[in-house]
Amino acid sequence: MRARGPLIAGIAAGVLALLLIVVLVLPKMSEVGKARDDLQVAEDQEVSLQTELRSLQDAQAQAPQTEEEIKALEDKVPSTVDLPGLFRLLQGVADRAAVDFFQFSPGSPVPDSTGGFSTVASQIVITGSYFTLQEFLYSLETLPRAAKVMSVGIAPTGGGTEGTTTTPTPTGRLQMQLSVEFYTTDSSAGPGSEPGPTEGLSTVPAASIKTDTTTESGA
Repeated sequence: MRARGPLIAGIAAGVLALLLIVVLVLPKMSEVGKARDDLQVAEDQEVSLQTELRSLQDAQAQAPQTEEEIKALEDKVPSTVDLPGLFRLLQGVADRAAVDFFQFSPGSPVPDSTGGFSTVASQIVITGSYFTLQEFLYSLETLPRAAKVMSVGIAPTGGGTEGTTTTPTPTGRLQMQLSVEFYTTDSSAGPGSEPGPTEGLSTVPAASIKTDTTTESGA
């Protein structure tokens, strides 16, 4: 019995140590592992938040430029047809080019198949010298509103066939006929469009739409 006493005591001590490990150490190790996982998650979230913060700071820094680009796009493709405003732009171009005769005939806006905008097919006729026509075309290309020239016809004044381009002379008087498209983001803009004009839309009076809007300048 005396020989077994130390053995039993050693076994009891080992069992007690095992119990202490199970009861005290293992839970602490689990807590440490969970704390490490939580720390890793927090570090990942911090990296993500820092990246998002930098993106927001970059967006804030670029905001003025973005606003200017949006404003420029709205000027080129306005939210309404605004035929009176378009006429004034073209009249200003004609005046600066010093044309002898200017005629603007806007068509009815036609919604695009995508539904995102409407197209205003228009006819422009001007008369003047070769250099006058050149100046008008250049100014048309730099117009604040987006314009797409679909066709150009040039003929001597008082002759020529529509759509026929002849070799101009710098000193002769020429007539130029242009087919030009203008645009608006209003997909239901203007008289004759489908599903119809937008409420509050500014348009050229009916008489100006049905007949050519004509102005003459110079001799």
